[in-house]
Amino acid sequence: MRVAVFQMLARTGDVAANLAMLAEAASDAKAKGAELLVAPELATTGYGAGEAIRDLAEPVEGGQVSTLMQTAVGHNIAIVAGFAERAGGAIYNSALFARPNGQRAVWRKRQLYGAYERSLFQPGDQTPEVMEFGGLKVGVLICYDVEFPELARHLAVTGADIVLVPTALPDTSHASFIAEKIVPVRAFENGVAVAYADHAGADSRFAYAGRSCIALPDGTDAVRAPALGRHVIVAEYEPSCFAKSRLANPYLADRRFDFPLSVPAMARAASGAAD
Repeated sequence: MRVAVFQMLARTGDVAANLAMLAEAASDAKAKGAELLVAPELATTGYGAGEAIRDLAEPVEGGQVSTLMQTAVGHNIAIVAGFAERAGGAIYNSALFARPNGQRAVWRKRQLYGAYERSLFQPGDQTPEVMEFGGLKVGVLICYDVEFPELARHLAVTGADIVLVPTALPDTSHASFIAEKIVPVRAFENGVAVAYADHAGADSRFAYAGRSCIALPDGTDAVRAPALGRHVIVAEYEPSCFAKSRLANPYLADRRFDFPLSVPAMARAASGAAD
């Protein structure tokens, strides 16, 4: 399958403009032969919209999801894109998986990052699920989620071929390490591909790291965007081409569970508490 990643220059708080950008990116990706497009975290509102996100958040039945579904159907391409989901009295940092046949799924970010996100969102409590699309088994995580090995590992052991990651990686001193080291390691240690879609540029609150990529199961990049600018990057991914890499690095098969520390003991150790 040809997979596309959209590195986006979102307009903070301008949902209509951002939905138009996503439609343009879907058209661009489809013209390049892609069947699946991954866009950034909170792509419809812009990540740095702040308190305005409370007003811009919509339920799954709202106009933002409806427009993204129409774009997926109209361009005959699956789209994974971040949006602010309102559900009852809660707001979630969510990602929509819009299929070209009109079906959809939503993932709510489990691992909220920092005071900014925790002031706006409730953490999701879903278990990551594997879905089938176009002959691939896919899972979705959002940004900070993928920096927790256990979430990516769960998807891998339940059969994922590729993990799709809308992100809003800020341009900090460790951003290049996350994008260029941690993300490929997640792919390598789990024998999966990782499609990582970041924002670029800056808004009034954050500057973004760019460096969107599709990392392969052997730890190499199929394709990577630079730090700056809008880009739709595309790569072919066939899981069977990486069978030798998985055999040479059989992490999933070689896992052991006879750890010397119990979970409560590990938690006490992490907190610095005495036994």
